[in-house]
Amino acid sequence: MKTIAGIFALVWLAISGGQAWSPEERAAALRDPKHALWSRPAPETYRVQIDTTRGRIILEVTRSLAPRGADRFYHLVETGFYDNSRFYRVILGRFVQFGIPGNPAVAAIWQNERIADDPVRASNVRGTFAYAMTGPDTRTTQIYINTGDQSRQDADGFAPFGRVVEGMDVVDRLYAEYGEKSGGGMRAGRQGKLFEEGNAYLDREFPLLDKLLRASITTISGLRH
Repeated sequence: MKTIAGIFALVWLAISGGQAWSPEERAAALRDPKHALWSRPAPETYRVQIDTTRGRIILEVTRSLAPRGADRFYHLVETGFYDNSRFYRVILGRFVQFGIPGNPAVAAIWQNERIADDPVRASNVRGTFAYAMTGPDTRTTQIYINTGDQSRQDADGFAPFGRVVEGMDVVDRLYAEYGEKSGGGMRAGRQGKLFEEGNAYLDREFPLLDKLLRASITTISGLRH
């Protein structure tokens, strides 16, 4: 008799095209936005564990809230895009932002790889997360976690696609004294050094920033990954 877990696994293989990506294929996809991996849909629900210098954060993604955003995020995590990066924009009582890779070569590949907007189906309340953007259809890889009520963002098209289910206290403790100096200015084009020099720039100029050590998929629709 097939177990429930086995049935779910078969269903997931069916909807994902039966493709299990090898480490070599994931590494290739990280440097090729046109790789077939990026066209696969994410699971309907999945969790991401983020290991930081302050502790562990668990994010739960619900694809139906923002399918395009959830798909992109799933594969960014899957390919190791966020590993060894920095929480470069932390504004107390508002949000924490990450998503520019520490390797400038990778950052350059993805800087302008935009995805279309998703409709806003959830509100930007504390504990939710969404893509940072500069206007319609400009989402790329940068993510913010709301540490306060930012529901005013809803009307501007910022579409949350999940929530923090563990480690919100860790999010609250991420180093915030640099404020906008270390990574603000998406709209004004003031993130140039982050893309050009990556971790080398941030570690030199803002050495107290907390680190995103690793992000990994831990569950898929309730199943261990």
